[in-house]
Amino acid sequence: MKELGPRILLTTDAVGGVWVFATTLAAGLAARGSRVILVVQGPAPRAEQFVSARAMPGVETVVTDFALEWMDPEGKDFARAAAGLTALARRYRPDIIHLNSYREAAADWPAPVVVTAHSCVRSWWRACRGEEPAEPRWAPYLVNVETGLAMADCWTAPTQWFRDEIQALYAPPSPGRVVRNGIDIDLQLAPKDAFILAAGRLWDEAKNIGALATVAAGLPWPVLVAGPECLGTNEIAAASSLKMLGTLARPDLLALMRRAGVFVVPALYEPFGLAALEAAAAGCALVLADIPSLRELWMGAAVFFDPRDPTDLARALNSVCDDPALRRRLQRAAMHRTRRYRAAAMVERFAELYRTLLTRQTRIRWPLLLAGTRS
Repeated sequence: MKELGPRILLTTDAVGGVWVFATTLAAGLAARGSRVILVVQGPAPRAEQFVSARAMPGVETVVTDFALEWMDPEGKDFARAAAGLTALARRYRPDIIHLNSYREAAADWPAPVVVTAHSCVRSWWRACRGEEPAEPRWAPYLVNVETGLAMADCWTAPTQWFRDEIQALYAPPSPGRVVRNGIDIDLQLAPKDAFILAAGRLWDEAKNIGALATVAAGLPWPVLVAGPECLGTNEIAAASSLKMLGTLARPDLLALMRRAGVFVVPALYEPFGLAALEAAAAGCALVLADIPSLRELWMGAAVFFDPRDPTDLARALNSVCDDPALRRRLQRAAMHRTRRYRAAAMVERFAELYRTLLTRQTRIRWPLLLAGTRS
């Protein structure tokens, strides 16, 4: 098939929501005539992730073992990763480099670079622990995020709140653009079962799944939790009446969302929250932590609670479980709100951004060294 759009080198990881974002964007760009080289960094994709990525027409998937920056805060793997990624750029000759990380923007790229900010350790630390990361090993990471943002030709964030947070924390020289995440949505409200669903990495304190453990026994409906487990998960489940499902393939999780009456997000930190969007599209009533990003996206279409107050969490869940009329209103409101967050709109925004960058002159580089890369 003849290429009608720019050739895109798009990085991703397979750990969380970045995978859904990147594969959705890749498929949408390819459908518009772009060739997309999807480069996976960090832990290898699960089998079903790899198979689904390989099945996308117009998308070539390249799996690497280059460390994710938050898993390599000292930057020990940056030189190798930069060399490997730029070698891929020389091989595929992309028109646009779209990175879903920060520090790689400081590599010597031959084309304009877009960085999408999905999260960062500094904002995570402030939201979860109310302080700056003090451990010395995070100092190079913070420098590298700032440098990557400064070197990017353009950067985006999925919410206004997170755009403003990144701007305040790292003061990049160019203002970021807000491009909402989007998914392919098939709005069909199926019959619902009486259970509460949550999804998230149990080892990530930002997801605050442990808050559900303190209230589950007193709720009228069972609470099911999907996501990667951690040491002590079985003990938590036994002590709290939570039913741990472990890691589910995305189709299985979406099928479970179509059955769930309520979806709860107790997060302390969530720059966007793709799981909430997927649950809303599946017709769940949303019960969400009262944090700025979720307020921005779902105000008027969800019940909110203080994620640090178990009593308030229990109140919110009880109110929705016990009131069928409220639950139906919330389900309809959430489904209606998802129309704002469609994949087609996200793809069009990025395609427009790429066109703008390609009309500019070749990017001007200036010498900046990332922390941890000096010999």
